[in-house]
Amino acid sequence: MLNLFSTTIRLLIAFACGSLIGLERESKRGPAGLRTHILVCVGSALIMLISLYIYDIYEGKAAVDPGRIAAGVVTGIGFLGAGTIMRSSERVRGLTTAASIWVSAAIGLAVGCGYVSGALIVTVISYFALSVLKRIEDSQRRKKSE
Repeated sequence: MLNLFSTTIRLLIAFACGSLIGLERESKRGPAGLRTHILVCVGSALIMLISLYIYDIYEGKAAVDPGRIAAGVVTGIGFLGAGTIMRSSERVRGLTTAASIWVSAAIGLAVGCGYVSGALIVTVISYFALSVLKRIEDSQRRKKSE
């Protein structure tokens, strides 16, 4: 059963993970930055906690699938991410931000259900992909244009 301490810790971890990804997006002036990623990550964690809480309450009394609510988050975040994608005649912008919003939701779901190690590993990988690999991509593009 969830208690106040485990709930608080999970939501604070989701806040920290969402903050790290959001700070990177903020530094690149992405369409969704710090606050958006925090809200998506913490909100997803809370939704997963709600799923687990409902399961605990109704276990043995009714058929409850805690994954159903989480599946709704994945679908809903897809729509939110799609709203950050901009297409012009020359290029598409916002795909990385859309992906970072989606992964932030996944991290929140992981933290919410207690899979903190997975959430922390994906946070580090995501930050690496968004910051370090961006510099590598940029240097490769400069080399190709020379």
